[in-house]
Amino acid sequence: MSDAFWYLISAGAGVAMGMMVLVWLLAKRIDNAGVVDVAWSLGFAILAAIYFLIGEGDPSRKRLICAMVAIWSVRLGGYLWIRVAKHHPEEDGRYAALRQQYPRHTWLMLFGFFELQAVLLVLLSAPFAMAASNPDAGLSAWEWAGGALWLVAMAGEALADFQLQRFRSQPGNRGRTCRIGLWRYSRHPNYFFEWLVWVAFFVFALGTPDGWITIYCPALMLFFLFKVTGIPATEAHALKSRGDEYREYQRTTSAFVPWFPGKN
Repeated sequence: MSDAFWYLISAGAGVAMGMMVLVWLLAKRIDNAGVVDVAWSLGFAILAAIYFLIGEGDPSRKRLICAMVAIWSVRLGGYLWIRVAKHHPEEDGRYAALRQQYPRHTWLMLFGFFELQAVLLVLLSAPFAMAASNPDAGLSAWEWAGGALWLVAMAGEALADFQLQRFRSQPGNRGRTCRIGLWRYSRHPNYFFEWLVWVAFFVFALGTPDGWITIYCPALMLFFLFKVTGIPATEAHALKSRGDEYREYQRTTSAFVPWFPGKN
């Protein structure tokens, strides 16, 4: 990997870690650690903009990857901001659990957690830094393919969110499981298309020498979705609130990849 790439990564690390200090101070002031999710999402747009401004790569490539990241990042960050603001001062269950685990040094522990998010920001921004440091003129087939896949993923994620929001907005659906549209074929179509965005970023990075190394980005996101903060937490809450109805949904509907539903 080039010196130009490492220069961008170093700059991104400094910005990300400094940003998370400010976010930690804000979270402490309002007593709600959930703002870190918003900052983490928007942080990708910030890093992509920095890579665009100081990267030495081809301008057309830098513009395209910066636009792709910014649109995805701002959309996700805005969605999370609305969710956090709607429930404030109530805190996300994940952070409430962390508070219970570390009752004496809660904010010191959260400082370390916030800085860990900064590290993840930088690690996952590698495909953007790769593209922004690539001086080759014009876009390769890999980059066109990554852009096309990104369009599909963004459209799918937006559609899944819209269908779920429309379902929840109807009073008669309160406490019921959404099975309309994409939700008939996957229990988590929003997560699937979110992961597909990261596959698109990886494919885009393949247009740069050593871009294959960023395969860890979609792999890491898949791990998070299946083992950490995605599907396990969401389904545990759904089972608690909807019981047998959700168990039936689990039995007949694909967990992740959209697929034809099974028989009831």
